[in-house]
Amino acid sequence: MQLNQTNTPFNEEQLALINQLLPMLSTEQQHWLSGYLINPNAHQSEHDTSATQEPNTADNPEYETDNTTSIVNSAEPIDVNILYGTETGNAEEIAETFEGKLKEHNFNAHLWDMDDFPKESLSDVEHLFIICSTQGVGEPPINALDLYDYLHSDEAPQLESVNFAVLALGDQDFPDFCQAGKDFDHILGELGANRIADRVDCDFDFEETAEQWISNMLELLSQTSTNIDTIDEDDEPVTIDEPVTIDEPEVPFSRSNPFQAEVLTNTVLTQPEASREVRHLELSLEGYSETYEPGDSLVVMPHNDLTLVSSLISALGWEADTNIQLSDNDAPRSLKDVLLYDFEISKLTPALLHNAAELFGNPMLNANVQKSEWIQNYIYGRDVIDLIQDFTPVSLEPQMLPQLLRKLPPREYSIASSNQVNPSSVDITVRVVKYEAHRRERFGVCSVQLAERTPIGDKLPVYLKKNPNFKFPYEADTPVIMIGAGTGIAPYRAYLQERAHLGLKGSQWLIFGNQNYYHDFLYQNDLESWLNEGVLSKLDLAFSRETENKIYVQHRIEENSAEFYQWITQGAIIYLCGNKDEMASGVHQSLINVLKREGNYNQVDAENYLTEMIKHQRYQRDVY
Repeated sequence: MQLNQTNTPFNEEQLALINQLLPMLSTEQQHWLSGYLINPNAHQSEHDTSATQEPNTADNPEYETDNTTSIVNSAEPIDVNILYGTETGNAEEIAETFEGKLKEHNFNAHLWDMDDFPKESLSDVEHLFIICSTQGVGEPPINALDLYDYLHSDEAPQLESVNFAVLALGDQDFPDFCQAGKDFDHILGELGANRIADRVDCDFDFEETAEQWISNMLELLSQTSTNIDTIDEDDEPVTIDEPVTIDEPEVPFSRSNPFQAEVLTNTVLTQPEASREVRHLELSLEGYSETYEPGDSLVVMPHNDLTLVSSLISALGWEADTNIQLSDNDAPRSLKDVLLYDFEISKLTPALLHNAAELFGNPMLNANVQKSEWIQNYIYGRDVIDLIQDFTPVSLEPQMLPQLLRKLPPREYSIASSNQVNPSSVDITVRVVKYEAHRRERFGVCSVQLAERTPIGDKLPVYLKKNPNFKFPYEADTPVIMIGAGTGIAPYRAYLQERAHLGLKGSQWLIFGNQNYYHDFLYQNDLESWLNEGVLSKLDLAFSRETENKIYVQHRIEENSAEFYQWITQGAIIYLCGNKDEMASGVHQSLINVLKREGNYNQVDAENYLTEMIKHQRYQRDVY
């Protein structure tokens, strides 16, 4: 901001000197100077006494004996605005914790769902904190789309007076890790806002990183403000609490407190000739008081294969019974135990390779990780054993594992049953991941555990997870188009099972794809029965391996282009579920093509139309 005589009380000569000085000051110097101008005597007395003797804190309460900052109180606390973009509630949970901590320290904290924030007032905000997750193929959550589009439009204002920081949520398994948060961080900087802290990216186990970020932001704000309670070393540490609702038990089931679900059935849905085995599991929820809805997920806490763990320990040349202490609060456990239950060892990520470069002391690895293209090529189909064998660690010790490896992620499976039909159990549909790469057979951590190492009667640690942005309608006059491939059929089975139970009929169109009609037509009997009963009004199938030219669900959309467009104009809600790399982008382009062909839209207008459908939840996606 350039000072002038219209917005300051200074004369022309003073303004010339101030405007010459301000650009030369660091952020720290600016903060110090602002505090000095508010109370120069406090700084002068501090300077005088520090050179001669320790201050008498009994006579002068302005001084403190701990390491906190000396704060001068003023009448008005500063305003802090927290905006969250969330799909499943994690970003909202962090934002609420941050708001609470700010208010504890006398800040004027304002918490906003991004959809509710008045965009026209953005340039008037003094301190702005963005907490945002990433969905789909690197996209912002639905409630963040309007603000995202606004900031990237010609209407976006200059934001020189805004101080901001971003906390991004994502999953390192995907190449677009934290992309929405990265985009917000970039565009705010481009619009002239002052970045007061580097963006922080959270993996799936976000709690610890988010807690540290909140603490850091509180400390940073305490250094810039003259009206808050100081951040004391004795303050309670920041903790992200699990959300609790009235209907949940006193201690809700979660990642840190999973429910032990007994396996009731475990059957193979596909024929032996199928190239990809798919399993159907039914798990008992007897004693789990919370209910679920079609569209929700069951989260499974897996563990690594003991054979893989033993091979890794052998490759490292360590002893399986070596004790490891993961944190100050944890009791020591054996190396075999922590590798079995705590760390991901069957996949590599770019972050893991950078960690390894710092810890291994291997010159060749250090050189290779400087090249992002090499990293992407190397991590495909390899695991930690490959990394150890290819780049022998020089200085790695067992106690360094928490610095090297990330925690073992839970696996989310779309629920394939209606809770109204199955009040004390839940069904999931699991594709068993097996493939060969780099002269070794590879196995999916959770899918192979469920398929081959979990007999009927065993118990699995699980919990239910709501999905508020993949919800189905039950009004008779709302058309629904469901698009799915492979195990993406699961939520549609749950929905149609519930509609059949409720005796509902109407315009329900399913477009389902897989490889072969005879080998992997998942839930064929259910679907054909519902079609005959009128629960399902239209069924189109795409089996890619049965024709010379592969047919996918997006081809069935375009073959039915006129009818598809008619359903859209009649208010249909479109659902998409399945693998985002193999299907989602193709389906999205087919929807664009339908709008262009049948509605005479150009490419830009068709994209905008779909974006509006997403914002109004008429185009809902659950892609993975």
